[in-house]
Amino acid sequence: MLLKTKILKYIPKNSIAILLFLSAQTFMVAQQVISVDSTGVARENPSQEIKGQSKQNDSVLPFKRYKAEGVSAVIGGYVVLDSDIDKSYLEFKQNGVSVEEITRCELLGKLMEDKLYLHQAKQDSITISDAEINPQVDQLVQYMIGQLGSEEKVVAYYRKENLFQLKSDLLKAKRDIELAKRMQATVVDAVEVTPEEVSVFFNDIPLEERPVFSAEVEVAQIVVEPKFSKQAIQGVIDRLNQLREDIVEGGSSFATKAVLYSKDGAASRGGLLPSMRRGDPYSKIFKDVAFSLLEGEVSEPFESEFGYHILKVDKIRGQEIDVRHIILFPELTKDAINEAKDRIESIRTSIVNDSISFSRAARLYSDDSSTSNNGGQLVNPTNQDTRFDLIKMDPTLSAQVYNLAENEVSKIFVDQDRTGKKTYKILTVTNKYEEHPADFVEDYEKIKSLALRQKQIKTIEKWQEQKIKDTYVNVNKDYRDCVFASDWLKK
Repeated sequence: MLLKTKILKYIPKNSIAILLFLSAQTFMVAQQVISVDSTGVARENPSQEIKGQSKQNDSVLPFKRYKAEGVSAVIGGYVVLDSDIDKSYLEFKQNGVSVEEITRCELLGKLMEDKLYLHQAKQDSITISDAEINPQVDQLVQYMIGQLGSEEKVVAYYRKENLFQLKSDLLKAKRDIELAKRMQATVVDAVEVTPEEVSVFFNDIPLEERPVFSAEVEVAQIVVEPKFSKQAIQGVIDRLNQLREDIVEGGSSFATKAVLYSKDGAASRGGLLPSMRRGDPYSKIFKDVAFSLLEGEVSEPFESEFGYHILKVDKIRGQEIDVRHIILFPELTKDAINEAKDRIESIRTSIVNDSISFSRAARLYSDDSSTSNNGGQLVNPTNQDTRFDLIKMDPTLSAQVYNLAENEVSKIFVDQDRTGKKTYKILTVTNKYEEHPADFVEDYEKIKSLALRQKQIKTIEKWQEQKIKDTYVNVNKDYRDCVFASDWLKK
């Protein structure tokens, strides 16, 4: 839901900000800090200039100089290049974002805003350590490899010389993003709204312009998982032990065995999971096993929530390790599948016949430990609330509940996770909230959030106005006719 521009002037600008933030994740422009002299020439490391030396020709200047070709703006010690704007456009197009209504002036304004945050973060001695962002970069690299198929393809796609250079550029880009976010957070952290301010905010919106909130639902689930037989589980463990014996005693390549037999996306790269750290979002037991091994050691078979593994530590670099793993899943028998179907059908029948409530059945019979204790109630991961916007919720979930009335039980359906594991589910809508114009009492928390957001924006705008006055800003003459949201031209 968005208020009209007349009410929240910042919304178009904020949309550009979101796009640029997403673009920066893959854009990876490592912006160098330079200074620009009166001739339009940028200097690197101006502190290297020899004090007291007389002026000489450019060819023998004591500091490195190069033409600042395509400089759009300078903000403090940071530069925005024309190519930064061009690459932003290109990134949007590659991600399927329409750029027809996005002007170069808007993009430049947002890029200058980012540089102002970086400049001020430096002034305020705000820092981001490598340890804070390395796990995020490693996770992003793994995602890229998973999407493109190999490290080599990722390096080629981003036109880098090697994976180290790619990760280095990602690290710089991610650090700039986090620094800007942290600087902005320091500006608005103390901002709060009182009930009176919320009331004034709401009443100032003309009746015909009041927001309309989308239909929402609260959903509960019951999950039944087919159970693996003891024989199937033992068969997988025996197979992993045989693979381990071939590797440890027979000298077989772990990577080759992973390519041939492992059942996840890492198989194509020999099971490799590079640059793992303890803080990375892998299974706890997987990390515990990995960090307990010596370099070159192969683990015994073990179980995680995803399947059964063996793993090998290829390389240890301080707090970072390169791991290879093989994962296998037990085979489900027809009897196990039929037993699960019968069980959930029996549960559904009991609920429909009012023999048991949905919430009690979830507590007693659901195999999903994350929701069973709460009567099967699902929590929206985007805001940790129990309400789901029907328009924005996961399409698979939406398809199952869209036409359900309150307390109606869905048909049984099959869900499948990324490992291929299948479960049987039934859902119910515990509460339904129809689309409606904003109501101050019923929607107070949402209106409060909007009021707070507007106050934060005004606080940021006031902060920017003052910092622009206090900071060296030079906008290229090609952009002097732009109408910026902030006073970058200092008119």
